[in-house]
This record gives sequence, C-alpha cells and structure tokens, in this order.
Amino acid sequence: MNNDHSKSFEQSDGVSQGYVCGSEHRFFSDYAKLLAGVLADANWGNVSKLAEMILEAHKSGGRIFLCGNGGSAANAMHIANDLVYAVAEKTGLGIDAISLSANTALLTCLGNDVGYENIYSEQLAVSGRSRDVLIVFSGSGNSQNNINAIHTAHSRGMRTAAILGYDGGLCKQVVGLPIHFNIADMQIAEDLQLTVGHMVMKWLKKEIVEIQ
Repeated sequence: MNNDHSKSFEQSDGVSQGYVCGSEHRFFSDYAKLLAGVLADANWGNVSKLAEMILEAHKSGGRIFLCGNGGSAANAMHIANDLVYAVAEKTGLGIDAISLSANTALLTCLGNDVGYENIYSEQLAVSGRSRDVLIVFSGSGNSQNNINAIHTAHSRGMRTAAILGYDGGLCKQVVGLPIHFNIADMQIAEDLQLTVGHMVMKWLKKEIVEIQ
C-alpha cells in the first residue's frame, strides 16, 4: 500500500493537485501530538472513581443522567447510547442512562418557559433520585445550565461528576467528582470527553460480563 500522501492525483479537469503539502500535514500531526500529550500526562484516578460510581448506581437500580451544550451535548447522547446498549450488547443487561440533551420538545419548552439556564435542572427536579448519578460534559465548566443541574442533583441526593477542559470553571468547584484536563482548546476538550466515556464504558463492560 502506498501511504505517501504527498503524491499528486488527476482531477476530472486534468489539473494535477497535491493531497496534503508538508506544512498542512504538520497542522494535523500537531493536533494529534497535543491530544496525545494531554492523554499521556493525565491522572486517571478520578476516571476510575467515575467508573465505580456508575457501576454502584447500576447495581442499586439507579439511573445515569448526562448533559452538556453543543458538541458536549452530542457527546452526552453518544455516551448514554454506549451505556444503554454497547456496555453489554445483550437485551436488558445495559445501564439505565438518559441524556438530558436529547428531548428537543422538552428542551424548547423549558428554554422558552423557565430559561435556558434551567433546561437540565428542571428535568432533574422531576426525575432525579438519591441513587442516581449526573455526569456533566463541559469544555469551559462555566455554562449556567450545567451548574444549575449540579446544584439540583445535589439537592436530590444524587452523586455528580464532570469532564472538563480549560481551567475547569465553576463546575470544577461545585461538582462532586471533577475530571479535569487543563487544556485551552475546545475541540481537544471534547475529544477527551469521548475518550473518558469510552474508557469507562469498556471497563464497565468487563465488569458486567464478570457479574453475569
């Protein structure tokens, strides 16, 4: 296989174009190095604690709630999917998980009636129980709807965790279990949310298989 991406190809108009020149290639490799460097320097202690927290909630009949904004909301839905099905890949053996970011009708209702800063806390005020866990995905850690969700979760007796970038923001100060990567890059921060989510899911899959 020829992996030389500096080779040229012929477009339909017969004009020869390069795939990726050297300086552009370095842009992508620099991104990869930055992500790899953060991962290499990370302390995984709180990630292990998060995995154990989720397993304990699962065993006690608790539910895992997840939330975020923008790309972090998409990541919350992605990991909820993994917890419900991919963690076991067998009917009925997954973990009860729901993304608070997923119900468009409810989000627009709450955003319109009680404010965007309350779209998650209002859901937890109805559905949250003491055996449940809230996981927040946030780049900056300063989104008010995430902060309000953490406060409401605590008032309901829930345990809370957050996967954060930048300086961790206010979320780092108020959440029960912060998983913080000190990286001032939103895309890397969101990459790390999925990385942690997938790590935790694969550990949980191993534990659930052993339980069965």
